[in-house]
Amino acid sequence: MRDVDHMNDFQLADPVPVQLLREDGTLSEHPQFSSYVEDLEDEVLRELYRHMVVERRFDAEATSLQRQGQLALWVPALGQEAAQIGVIAALRSSDRVFPTYREHAMALYRGISPEELMGTFRATRHSGWDPHTYDFNGYSVVLATQTLHAAGWAMGITQDVATGSLPEGRAADEVVLACLGDGATSQGDAHESMVFASSYQLPVLYFIQNNHWAISVPQKTQSRTPLAHRAAGYGFEGIRVDGNDVLATYAVSRYMTEQIRAGGGPKLVEAVTYRMGAHTTADDPTKYRSREELEEWKSRDPISRYRSWLLTGSKVDQEYVDQVDQEAADLASDLRTAVLAMEPMDLERVFDTVYAEPHRQVEVEKSWLKDYEAGFAEEVDHE
Repeated sequence: MRDVDHMNDFQLADPVPVQLLREDGTLSEHPQFSSYVEDLEDEVLRELYRHMVVERRFDAEATSLQRQGQLALWVPALGQEAAQIGVIAALRSSDRVFPTYREHAMALYRGISPEELMGTFRATRHSGWDPHTYDFNGYSVVLATQTLHAAGWAMGITQDVATGSLPEGRAADEVVLACLGDGATSQGDAHESMVFASSYQLPVLYFIQNNHWAISVPQKTQSRTPLAHRAAGYGFEGIRVDGNDVLATYAVSRYMTEQIRAGGGPKLVEAVTYRMGAHTTADDPTKYRSREELEEWKSRDPISRYRSWLLTGSKVDQEYVDQVDQEAADLASDLRTAVLAMEPMDLERVFDTVYAEPHRQVEVEKSWLKDYEAGFAEEVDHE
């Protein structure tokens, strides 16, 4: 455990989130973080925009597919594009990501195909992709469990470095990204992960997307203080950032990863954003939040804000904007075709690949399901 004399050598996070791009699409100067985006070339800035737009169209198509009965469930990320793209762009491609179930923009950015993402929600495969191919773990549905997995992976890195047994292709200064939402911060797993990470100075960046609603429970009920302040209780730095500002999110995340790679231990970023859609397609947000609140956050839309700045500064032109829109539309069309062509998974495989060896409880559950399905009456031909 690190020396307690150094546990309070930082300030509590400013309750006002770090912002570089104002809501009207104009750029402001920040004494600490502006320098982190000044060296970004126009091509990189355009790519940030492209990834945000493509994911939003992908998200909308997935929602439509679920409403038409083609997906069992969908988890919208509408409104959170800037937060996700900002942090994933600040990482190296070899840094390991442990997502929740809403990090679609991050997944697509890492190269995971739309079809692979749909495999989970179409229930045609267990995970959908090989985590080692993309250094991006499978989605975690149970809240905050991924934070423990992230801490475990980070512990493995530190042990490999300490023993000189780091696997080929893995970096000694690898950063592990643990994604979680504001609701997951109330889970014991998140607490245990942060205690462990702080005790062993693990290279973990905890990235909280505070979208204001843990299903129907507002963030103000979850925590009486900014979530970034939680970090101080564990002995590491936390910063709040405007999660609807892709530039600020990138800058803060880049700063944090630099500290982690230099041996600074775990860090926490609270990206203040808003879930403009439902928690999942099984949810009706009109039951617990007002139209006025939604409209207020729509006016802070991360894509339109960023697009306004790009156009005004001649970073892009209307032709490029139209080109990206067409790419997004093509992706949505291809996605629909791919989803409708997916074959269902054999239920035998669902049960038989859980354990390497036969397992009594799994056999019992498989037998129960077979009996349950056999209980349905066959359709009667009345002709």
